[in-house]
Amino acid sequence: MPKAKKSGKRKKFDYNQDRKKMKKKLLKKYNPRIENSQIRNAWDNRKSMARNLQDMGLAYDPNHTLPIKKHRLLGEQRETKASAAIVTKPYVLDQLEEEASLPEKSSKTLSSDMIEYVQHMIREHGDNYKAMARDEKNYYQDTPKQIKRKINEYKRCHPEHYDAFISSLDAPQQTVQ
Repeated sequence: MPKAKKSGKRKKFDYNQDRKKMKKKLLKKYNPRIENSQIRNAWDNRKSMARNLQDMGLAYDPNHTLPIKKHRLLGEQRETKASAAIVTKPYVLDQLEEEASLPEKSSKTLSSDMIEYVQHMIREHGDNYKAMARDEKNYYQDTPKQIKRKINEYKRCHPEHYDAFISSLDAPQQTVQ
């Protein structure tokens, strides 16, 4: 049976490989960056992941942490015991709960072109969506329903801008003479 081609050759140094970059990549794999600042600050590299999370009061394995009732055929029920771990870093849990209780900011927005388009349509046609569909600025040939959807999106994403825009339309325009 023939041997593989390179099995007998001696190993040569590969000058095309960047050893520093390879070591960085390897270290990054084994010590990943923890995104959450509270957990990152309380992390101890000498301990295992399970022990670190247990010290912070977090669950490493939810199947082990939450007790599950086992039903028996004879009617007796046994409950598996969850290990009562001692939390040495409760401040991490408090900080996480505090951060989770903060209201989430709405990051939804529209492009400036879309806002300008919607404002033009409302300014020219009011609530007449069929006339908006026939407007010359309707470059993408949106149907009346599509235009209505875009206007509703504008109302939902920028309610204070929309209210200010509508109030400026309702105010009588003063002409300079």
